[in-house]
Amino acid sequence: MNISINKAHFPVTVLGPGRRIGIWVQGCSIGCKACVSRDTWAQDAGKAMPVADLLAWCERVGGKALDGVTISGGEPFEQPAALAQLLEGLARWRARRRLDFDILCYSGYPLATLRSRHAALLERLDAVIAEPYVDALPSEHPWCGSANQKLTLLSKRGQRRYAMPPDPAGKRMQALADGQRVWYVGIPARGDMARLEALCHERGVDFAQVSWRP
Repeated sequence: MNISINKAHFPVTVLGPGRRIGIWVQGCSIGCKACVSRDTWAQDAGKAMPVADLLAWCERVGGKALDGVTISGGEPFEQPAALAQLLEGLARWRARRRLDFDILCYSGYPLATLRSRHAALLERLDAVIAEPYVDALPSEHPWCGSANQKLTLLSKRGQRRYAMPPDPAGKRMQALADGQRVWYVGIPARGDMARLEALCHERGVDFAQVSWRP
């Protein structure tokens, strides 16, 4: 089975506790206003890859050094069969290698919708951050984009892993480069991307394309 992927990276340190594998799926029909990840919206058959290959990559880069896996996008629950296979594979790897990493998933769907339509998928997660992004409701939580989005713990592992409060430093961003593009990973605070763009411009770097504008 294939899954459509925008990008994947390790380590990610700004979307959950510890050093994490970050997986961003491609494709989202929700289209929240002011979303910073518009590049993940479009359906793109060219970004499909076998779930087995993605799992093999996770094992290769993560080894025993990871604390968690964060799945975002895009909208993961719009690929439910592929997401189920990915979660099953991660659980098998965790059990086989006797690891204790948690699995956190983001969704723009309301939590009530996920519980009614995708209860079996929620059972395979340790935590979920759900609800559509609302630009008029800024959040101080480092892992939530807007105040209506909440971290919901779904397992005993999730309750243990997220028992400690998040980083008191607040929202943080990572900069990742792939030779052609620079990726900014994390949940920006209101105005952060505009300030970043202005700062780069002052230093002679202009953005030809950005994911947070049409």
